[in-house]
Amino acid sequence: MTIDTKRFKNKIDQKTPNINLVPLLDVIFTIMIFLLVMISQQPSLDQNHTPEQISAKPTSQSGTSEYYLMPLNGLHKVTVNGVDKSEYIRNGAIAVHTRVMDEGQIVMDSKTGSITITSPAELDDVAVRAPSAS
Repeated sequence: MTIDTKRFKNKIDQKTPNINLVPLLDVIFTIMIFLLVMISQQPSLDQNHTPEQISAKPTSQSGTSEYYLMPLNGLHKVTVNGVDKSEYIRNGAIAVHTRVMDEGQIVMDSKTGSITITSPAELDDVAVRAPSAS
């Protein structure tokens, strides 16, 4: 049996390619939406902000208060360098000294409702206090 290549070639020449553009458009629009979302998530670089203003963590330079309120849902235990300071908790929050936030370490555990603070030794007595009513 011989292969008729001439007939096959004529058959291919007579057919026009059929390209479905719908999946291509779907992919292009998906990429465009992804890029638009990613571009909108970038911080604005044209404004002149200091690193302290961009950071969510308050520092003694960016705030006017000596203490900052740290709320935690269900807070019932606060330890500073291993010492229990839970008596300072008011309405599920505690006030933490700004230097402790800058120089120490704060671990908040919402599962157990506890905050563990490691502060410099000279700040042991002033690391936390009860939040003021103001």
